[in-house]
Amino acid sequence: MSELGSFDNPVKFKDQDYDVLLQKCLKSAVLFSDTVFAANQSSLGIPVDPDPKKAVKWLRPKEITSNAVFVEGTMGTTDICQGQLGNCWLLAALSCLTMHPTLFVKVVPSGQSLSESYAGIFRFRFWQYGEWVEVVVDDRLPVREGRLLFSYSRTTNKFWSALVEKAYAKLIGSYGSLKGGIISEGMEDFTGGIAYSLHVSSRPPRMLWRAITASLARSSLLSCFIQCEGDWHCDIKGHAYAITDTDKVQKASEEVLLLRLRNPWGFVEYCGPWSDKCQDWDFIDNAQKARLELAKVEDGEFWIGIEDFCRLFNTVEMCSVNPDSMSGEASDDTATPSWTLSSHQGTWVPMCSAGGSRRYPRSFWKNPQFQMILSEKDVDDYDYGEDEEGEEGDGEDDEEGVVVAPMSKTEKQGEKKKCTVLVELLQKYRRQKDKVHFLYIAFHIYKLQDEPGSLDQQFFSNNRPVARSGKYRSIRCVWRKVYLEPGSYVIVASTYRPNQQGEFFLRMVMSKPVLPEDLFRVQKWFDEKAGSDGRVNAVQFMDLCWKKTELPLETCRQLIFGEDTGGRGRLNRAQAEKLLTSLRNLQSVFFQFDEDSSGTMSPFELSLALNAAGVECDNVVVQLLWERFGAGEQYLPFCGFVSCVARLQVLFGKSMTRDSQNAYRLNFIVV
Repeated sequence: MSELGSFDNPVKFKDQDYDVLLQKCLKSAVLFSDTVFAANQSSLGIPVDPDPKKAVKWLRPKEITSNAVFVEGTMGTTDICQGQLGNCWLLAALSCLTMHPTLFVKVVPSGQSLSESYAGIFRFRFWQYGEWVEVVVDDRLPVREGRLLFSYSRTTNKFWSALVEKAYAKLIGSYGSLKGGIISEGMEDFTGGIAYSLHVSSRPPRMLWRAITASLARSSLLSCFIQCEGDWHCDIKGHAYAITDTDKVQKASEEVLLLRLRNPWGFVEYCGPWSDKCQDWDFIDNAQKARLELAKVEDGEFWIGIEDFCRLFNTVEMCSVNPDSMSGEASDDTATPSWTLSSHQGTWVPMCSAGGSRRYPRSFWKNPQFQMILSEKDVDDYDYGEDEEGEEGDGEDDEEGVVVAPMSKTEKQGEKKKCTVLVELLQKYRRQKDKVHFLYIAFHIYKLQDEPGSLDQQFFSNNRPVARSGKYRSIRCVWRKVYLEPGSYVIVASTYRPNQQGEFFLRMVMSKPVLPEDLFRVQKWFDEKAGSDGRVNAVQFMDLCWKKTELPLETCRQLIFGEDTGGRGRLNRAQAEKLLTSLRNLQSVFFQFDEDSSGTMSPFELSLALNAAGVECDNVVVQLLWERFGAGEQYLPFCGFVSCVARLQVLFGKSMTRDSQNAYRLNFIVV
């Protein structure tokens, strides 16, 4: 049996076993009534309405409507409409989930129905701090004046979304505890992935559109927040919307980039350019409108141009299910994962392990400490400087007035090769029945030398952190992606003020370089495919690296041209292995400088990436490379980046010299 807490063997919430309870109800012919989350005021968690006409009744779906179904056909975003509860963050995340069937069935197991084997009992699964938890509920739902009080379907007869909401409310404590939140909470609890924020203003509109498109293609969950600085619906500042699709249309000679958004309310739509009833659609042919499934109905879903999106929204929330492929799909059995995950549970105990921030040096060292060892480098030859981190926002800072040791000259000039690590700290169980109370939390990372055991006050007084999550923030989780030298580190998780009680979950996702098994696999493939001369041609090499890099044939030919093949244009085993290793390093560099995750590079990103690959060239050379390999496009894909590097490598002996830092400098170039 799978490990307890895994998806295949989830923890049974409150020890309620779905299969046992289902069979008991079927055998006794009595519908399930949940005593753990009873149909009463305590489960609602909201004030009682003094008007007797608005008293809440708990009814089963078929008591509400005779044609009630759990799921009918395919689920969709219109199955989710927000009721009289301020939980748009949760329902927007649920709307995102419906766009990915393989992820949806993780939360809503198949085979459940309001007709076949019906016993008034349903089950749902949620990720909770490193574990999958299965929650059982009965199907009695709160109704006021004949209508569902909370989440409902636009078609009025589908009830899966209302029951998911009830199960999540049971997990947290009550419906009332779902009021107010950040959509990343729901995204992570529906997938087990890692959520992060992207500021809309940090990218040009077209580049942002490409990033969103690429993320949707990888099955990431996406949503956004309205900033309320324009003239549209300023009464819903902070409201969460699901991003469900992107597309483009041709209006005369203009290419228009669009996003499809959904309001969890199920109504109230954007009314500007490219909205449902906008006259812009009159200039678009029917084929394009059919492809976009344009529906001129008030269902909460609408299209919006990327420029208007950037004007009205300020934050995009993304949740990556898999750090490597971010697909949420089953991976290729022959593929070796390029990431490892480690996690820890911890507690802050007053007067013991709740030492507060670095503003409290006498107690900071008492906070929980977790060692992290990085032994392999995955990103080569680039000093990344400032690390990528989560959204700062409002919060408490502990930098001011803290004395730390200065960085030594040796540290500044030391090894440049880095290990990629993503660290996330989540505080647990801060949503209670009648309140939501998040502590201000953060983490700091310190480099270790030969310090044994737990670190004391003197260590933290004499050493500065090499990375931190940012300001202390009053949200469920803080995260940061950092690039560190190989070695031993300690992560310190803390609250801003000392002696605050709390529990937390810490996870580290670390990049993993090529393993020996990968080389064995390449050698085996080479033995099978190589010709009588023990070499492979460009077509065969393309097949070997396609799954990892998707390089076209022409790029593979350029790579082979850079090798000494004796004029044969065919690679021996050593050359093939060398090129594959080089491609992996280039891929790491490319991903690092593809800051918007669009799968492409801008000219500025190309310049930085070439430097990271060990090539220093001025803007004129970068422009020449762009004109040669960009093929007139505004953005350069990975294969174009590889072509640039391959071309420069051919010219190494003719036009490049090495400087004292062992980097190539370009003296002249003919493209």
